Parts: sequence; C-alpha cells; structure tokens
Amino acid sequence: MHQIAHWAVVRRNTLAHQELPQGKKKDENTMKFHKYHGLGNDYIVIDPRETNISLDESIIRLICHRNYGIGSDGILYGPEMKDNYFKLRIFNPDGSEAEKSGNGLRIFSRYLWDVGLVQTNPFIINTIGGNVQSEIMDNGDLVKIEMGKVSFLASDIPLKGEEGEVLNRNFMIQGKSFRYCAANIGNPHCVILCDAISPEIAKEYGPHIEKNTIFPRRTNVQFMKIIDKKHIQIEIWERGAGYTLASGSSSIASAAVAFKLGLCENDITVNMQGGDLNIEFTHDFRATMIGPVIAICEGIIKEDFFKKSKR
Repeated sequence: MHQIAHWAVVRRNTLAHQELPQGKKKDENTMKFHKYHGLGNDYIVIDPRETNISLDESIIRLICHRNYGIGSDGILYGPEMKDNYFKLRIFNPDGSEAEKSGNGLRIFSRYLWDVGLVQTNPFIINTIGGNVQSEIMDNGDLVKIEMGKVSFLASDIPLKGEEGEVLNRNFMIQGKSFRYCAANIGNPHCVILCDAISPEIAKEYGPHIEKNTIFPRRTNVQFMKIIDKKHIQIEIWERGAGYTLASGSSSIASAAVAFKLGLCENDITVNMQGGDLNIEFTHDFRATMIGPVIAICEGIIKEDFFKKSKR
C-alpha cells in the first residue's frame, strides 16, 4: 500500500496525467530529431508528435549509422501516453528494442524538461522494462533516476541451465575462463570480475558473451575492476550496440554485483571511459542513479534520406 501511495503522489506532481500538447506541424516526408549524450553515450530522441514517418528496423539502423545516418548509440521514441505516464520505447542501433537504458532514461527526462512537459517535481517514465521515477536537478545538468530493484535470479535474467542467484559462476569464452555474475535491472547483464580491464578485452570477448546461448535474450556485458570500497571501473559491451563509452544500466548492474559480493559499500562511483556515475542502493537493492546529460543539437532528417538510402 505504501508503494501505491508513493506512485499516487508522484502522479500528482507531474504533467504526465494531462493530454500531451501537440508538437509543431508535421512535414509528411521528414523527421525531426533531438540529439543528446550522457557521458559520451549518445542518443537521438524522436518525438512521435513531430513526424508521420514510422520507425522500423531498417530505418533505425540507418539513422544510427555513423556514416549513412546521424549516428548514435540508439533511438528514444516518445513521449506517448500509457496509464497517465510518459511512455518511452528504446531502440538499439541494430534495430532491436531494449527494455531499459539508464543513460537513455536520463536523456529522455532532460528532453521532457527541455520541451516543457515536466518541471522539477519527480515524474514517471514507462518502459517495457518497468516504470522508473525521474527528477531533474541542477537546472537540467543532472538527472536522478530511481531505476527499480536489481535481481540476481537466473529466472529473471534470464539465464539457461542455472538456478537461484547467479553469483561467482565460471564459463569458458574463446578458450579463456571468466568468473561472472548476472543481474537484471529491467534488462539483462553479465558482469565479469577482472583484475585488469581494457577496451580491447571488452571488444574481444564482449560479442561472444553477448550472444552466448545461455542468455536467450542476449545480454549486456561489463568487465569490472574493483578500485576500493566506494569505486569500481568498468568496460562495456552493450547488447545491440557494441563497445560503449558509458551505460547507466551497466553501471547499476556492476555496482550491484560489487555491493552484493561485499566488495563495495552501497554508495558507489562507477568509472567508465566516458566519465563517472554515482549509484546508490537500499538494503533490498533498489537502485538510484545520478548523472549528467548534455544537449548536442536538433535538426531535420530530409526526405532524400528516406527515399534514397539503401535499406
């Protein structure tokens, strides 16, 4: 009952219960976009109110392509309305749909704030990986997201051939033995415990772990090094995107594993190639993330792109 009351308060403090105002007049054959990044992890926001063009796998792959399109680590499609919340769909560069993205959620929150759909009160975003609560801080420079509860259960990851919590397991990948843990924060993660990490190790072994048959939905992969009780460092291979400079959900999964194993305290700074995120856990592994968002640009994808690009 306490949880229901909590969501009710949040709902009253958001504009999400109102009907969305119409965007600018749509051009039948173009698509407006808004580009942001969170620690170098860049996303394109496409607001359905601003275009008549539907997204499909081939269009998503083209838009995200860094030579033939705008280039990004994914597309954030929204807002639409669901149960009086802002609905967000998240697409990877390969055209697949992601359940959640920590950086993507921070970016989408900032977009909602930029266009005046939310203020500084907490508000709810609905994803296929569950609802999250978001809050704009420091005049839009930082966003705080309550991402939900981390699970380590094999049935939640999901992970085939295992039962119970997936902690300190071993497997062989390309002839090399790895110690790993698995976690789910609305999307699946495999955290590899390492004494030393590098972009090269992520790029060499990440693709094979992502597509390992024990992960029926594939998985995000993190190579984690413990620095001290309050700091970890990770290299990331992201499902459907490849090597990535930063990832919010990867930071949460890795920090959760470090906390679960007693290697770190509950307030952890995660260092990545793109920068740092702060992750904090309750005793029952509910995760809160705070991190920056930077607006890059906005523009129009021309009719030529949709007519002449090879699908």
